[in-house]
Formats: sequence, structure tokens, C-alpha cells
Amino acid sequence: MAGHSKWANIKHRKARVDAVKGKIFTKISKELMAAARQGGGNADSNFRLRLALQKARSVNMPNDNIQRAIQKGTGDLEGVNFEEIVYEGYGPAGTAIMLDILTDNRNRTVGEIRHIFSRRNGSLGESNCVAWMFKRRGYLAVIIEGQDEDELMMMALDAGAIDFSAGDGAYEIYTNPEDFQAVKEKLESQRVVFSEAEISLVPENTVEVDSLESAKKALGLIEALEDHDDVQNVYSNLDVPPHILEKLENE
Repeated sequence: MAGHSKWANIKHRKARVDAVKGKIFTKISKELMAAARQGGGNADSNFRLRLALQKARSVNMPNDNIQRAIQKGTGDLEGVNFEEIVYEGYGPAGTAIMLDILTDNRNRTVGEIRHIFSRRNGSLGESNCVAWMFKRRGYLAVIIEGQDEDELMMMALDAGAIDFSAGDGAYEIYTNPEDFQAVKEKLESQRVVFSEAEISLVPENTVEVDSLESAKKALGLIEALEDHDDVQNVYSNLDVPPHILEKLENE
């Protein structure tokens, strides 16, 4: 699972740009609505809602927006009933892509997503065509600076983590999804601060792009998919080497 942080860094840089445009608020509102509709509006008893709230607060989403989305999900306010779908496909350089979708019109969305793939040197695949390449995991990242690796690793494993590695600028802690909250809370009680904390689809192996052009094409597809209003999350096994990533950032 090493290399996930490289993908996470790419994703979160994009998320910061989206936050400026307000797009991230729309996506989180939909997730809050779906979580509240599925499990109710009490975050104490609704783990999915608790995660969505953490995400909302991490990007300083206004509390009024949060409460309105939850009330739409519970039916206290009129809202849209979103269908949850997972799409899978292939990107440039042989990369695999998975999408979490929330849509109120499946036919419209699948046509638009297929068009994005085809326009960006990829292809939308059939169900389970790449799902076997990913595992759903709890993912926690701790910035390396100021941390003792051995001490943190022992704390994480004692808390119930299943894997620990030194990633790209962060220590990466992986858990089974059902253990994520317990591990997170136990480490937080020991004053561990996370730069990222989420349930994610983690690639079993990554595909490293070997040129700047390949990286541009692969990231171009990912960014186009992320820009679609119905796409909640994009997961990929793309690995951009540091020297190519540096060139991209300097362009």
C-alpha cells in the first residue's frame, strides 16, 4: 500500500483548489444528505455522518450549510434523493480508476462520465473490472516532522492498525474500515495529530508513470472527473514519481 500518500497529496492539492471555488462544499453537502438519509441525523450513532462532518469542518464549511444538508437528508427539509453508484474505468498509462457517485439521474451521469473518459484517453469499464485492485481501508496520515517513527508505529499497531509505512512526507497508518474510528480516537488520546483521516479505496499496487506527458494525461483525466458535480471521490493506482511531480508543480 506504499505510495498512497503520493496519490493523496495530489488529491488534496486539488481539494484545496476546489474549496476556493466552493465546489467542495457542494460535494460534502451531498455526502451529508446521503449519510443522514441512510443512518439518521445523529452523528453519535451514524458513523458515515460523523466522517462527513469531520470532512466538512476540515474545509471550514459554514455550520448553516451543514445543518441544512443534514435536515434535507433526514426529510426535515425538502431535498433530492441521490442514488449511490460506483463506476470503474481505465486511464492513460494503464492506470485504474474508481469513482464514488451520488446522482439524481443515473442515465445522464453515466453518459457524461463515459464522455469524460473517452475525451481524456481513458475508458469507462464494466463492474468489477478494476475493483479487485483496491481494498477499502481506513487511512490516517501523520506528518513526519517531529515524530518518532518507531514510537508512532508501535502506538498505531497497539491501537489496532493493520499496516504502517513511511510515505511521501507522512507516516501512513492503515486500518480495517470497522476499526478506523477506534484507532483514530485511541491515537488522538495520545496527542497524535492527523493531516488526513478517511475511509478510502487503497490500491494494492501502483502504476508509476514514466514521463511528464503521461503524468499530465493521467492527472488531466482525474481532474476532469473530480470536476463533475456527481463525482464524490476519485481513487486511482496512479503513482507520479517525485521528479515528475516537481516538474508539474513548477509549470
